[in-house]
Amino acid sequence: MFKKILTVVTLALVVIVVWQAWGQIIDAINYLANTNIFFVLMLIPEQLFMYYCAGQMFFSYMAAKANAEQKRQQECGSKANTRAAELAESDKSVVVTEEDIDKHEEDGKTTKIIPPNRVSSWMLARISFELNFVNHAIPSGGVAGLGYITWRLKAFGSSVGQTSFMYVLRYVITILSNQFQTIVAIIILLIVGGITKEAYWVIGLTCLICIGVIAAVAAIIVVASSKKRIVWFAKVSEKFLNGFVRVVTFGHKKEIIKRSAIEEYLGDIYRDLMTARRNKKILIHPIGWGVVYSFLEVATYWLVGISMGHPEILPQIMVGEAIASVIGAVMLTPGGVGGYEGTMIFIMSVLGVDIGLATAVVITTRVVVLVGTIVSGYGFYQNAVSKIGKKERQQILGEE
Repeated sequence: MFKKILTVVTLALVVIVVWQAWGQIIDAINYLANTNIFFVLMLIPEQLFMYYCAGQMFFSYMAAKANAEQKRQQECGSKANTRAAELAESDKSVVVTEEDIDKHEEDGKTTKIIPPNRVSSWMLARISFELNFVNHAIPSGGVAGLGYITWRLKAFGSSVGQTSFMYVLRYVITILSNQFQTIVAIIILLIVGGITKEAYWVIGLTCLICIGVIAAVAAIIVVASSKKRIVWFAKVSEKFLNGFVRVVTFGHKKEIIKRSAIEEYLGDIYRDLMTARRNKKILIHPIGWGVVYSFLEVATYWLVGISMGHPEILPQIMVGEAIASVIGAVMLTPGGVGGYEGTMIFIMSVLGVDIGLATAVVITTRVVVLVGTIVSGYGFYQNAVSKIGKKERQQILGEE
């Protein structure tokens, strides 16, 4: 019922926005009349490669981690056998395995990862297209996307927590890359005099967003890097979330989450974080793919701007996209529709881009991306979910 109400409200807001901005839309249409179709068509391969890069952030990490674990097992093989012999000698009734030694040495539960053996580029691209479709076509897509990719990666031995670590890692990489691009764009605009005195508040807002992003990433790392802090966070989260639910449901629902579930979930993330800290090389490929993905996100708008004869608006696109992404992330509508577009158009116009041009670039890009998302991912998504039952589908995507 909530989703239906949300859909009606979203449509009403869209109608109001269109009515108020009708003059701007006419200006945008005038820009579209002179569009170079060649650069618009270039969006097709560019978008497909961008989705592929998103998938590579997951699979390159999984492959690198599996290789690192295999190498570690080989190097520790002799030590493991020696330790096993010592323990077996001290207690003949105990059968000691390499996994027992890992538990003894690391003082924690170890999860054996099955590496994604021989995953073809086609399969990787297909999963990427499916995830992209879920993220953009379903309300609260980020949450649904996490549930979907968790289910899809089960076949490769990834637990819920491990997949969540990769999901968080993906967004940390892309967000930090995005913020770096934004800082570079602001420096360029300051050098060329592209920011008026009235627009200096945009610099302040961007700096606040950068500080907030860095602080959030630091907080996640601090909590997830200590078992004691994980236990504390699980305790606080349980009390807060269950207390909030009791208030909004007037006491009808007492509990939605248990502390043990939070601890287990964060425990998986902790183990992957520790693995990444011990062997930082496994992050090289995901970071590389993430940087490329972040640039391609901005390049999508830039190609449309070039098609309209305005390649010079790249810095404004970078700043507008960075701020709009934050707004879009908290919107419940699919892909942040409404808030994302409005914010990006507004920021670009404040930074000196003609509002008609900004509207044309943003709306055209979003339409092309939406169509590309549906065409590239809907069929694969339907094929995948058709193989599971209704109950499991509800658990994965939260469908009613």
